[in-house]
Amino acid sequence: MTGLAAPEHTHTPPRGTGVGALAHHGGVSIALPTFDDVTRPVRTRLADTLRDRVAGDETTDRDARAAAIWLAEGERWFTPQDPIWRVHDDAAMFVGGLRALLLQTLHPLAMAGVAGHSGYKSDPWGRLQRTGEYIAATTFGTVEVAQDAIDRVRTIHQRVRGRAADGRPYAASDPHLLGWVHAAEVDSFLASHQAHGRGPLTPGEADQYVAQSARSATALGVLDAPRSVAELEGVLAEYRSELVASPQAHETARFLLLQPPVSGISRLGYGVLAAGALALLPVWAKAMLRLPALPVTDRLVTRHVAGLGVDTIRWALTDPRRPHPQAGRPAPSAVPDPPRLVV
Repeated sequence: MTGLAAPEHTHTPPRGTGVGALAHHGGVSIALPTFDDVTRPVRTRLADTLRDRVAGDETTDRDARAAAIWLAEGERWFTPQDPIWRVHDDAAMFVGGLRALLLQTLHPLAMAGVAGHSGYKSDPWGRLQRTGEYIAATTFGTVEVAQDAIDRVRTIHQRVRGRAADGRPYAASDPHLLGWVHAAEVDSFLASHQAHGRGPLTPGEADQYVAQSARSATALGVLDAPRSVAELEGVLAEYRSELVASPQAHETARFLLLQPPVSGISRLGYGVLAAGALALLPVWAKAMLRLPALPVTDRLVTRHVAGLGVDTIRWALTDPRRPHPQAGRPAPSAVPDPPRLVV
């Protein structure tokens, strides 16, 4: 397992020159606008909208939080070459996060905890931002930043407890429930990356990704977290007998797929990503949630529609000419924002 040494440099995106092409007319060089010049306003607006939704707007401490994760010096669990860094720093996480949410609803005790304590309807973007920050801190941050994030979540989990509709008690700190949430996330992030990521992982890298994901999960309280794709598949199979499509699960699926907290043109983009998440769900999960399972349509959505949506997000978030207000090092807002669309 690699990634135990501290990176030698700050994770900085490649940067372009932004120089337009030159055409010659009568011996005079004329600067012509490039495709990038023409689309720059759209690209910037889309990137800013995504950052505001996923990482918080300018009224929050978004930049300070991003700086603490990305720019702090010190030992890190993982490096940019590690599979977990590559997966969690890719736009395919938007689809993977939605898939994970849909899959997680099928455990009635986990669903009861989400419905009773998460505020996923009243404050969906706040929940997204907090979860995204946790994933970012434990993947990209220093060891100290990662452990601090884990400690804060463990403290919150101690307060999240209650009873499901069938009377059974639940607790967010329950290692068994944590194991389900973790397995559903890792499976979803990996499935989405293999379908839409910038360069699918090899079988060996996929195993390594599952093993690296187990590090923070174990620190959070998961027992015997899977460390290979085969082990992950085995864990998911073991949970199948506990899964139930409860009324809360159906309600959450309708909220995520039909009543998302977006409007206008953003709703179209969200719909593309949601269709991609639905297409990647296992057939048995779609059947439980009463969602359509059409193999040919799912393949078309996965290959073309959702792929286009992910590519558009990746294009927006990797603008090489975002401003650098700090001389000599990237501003937090110029670095790919750590929080993605995760549970």
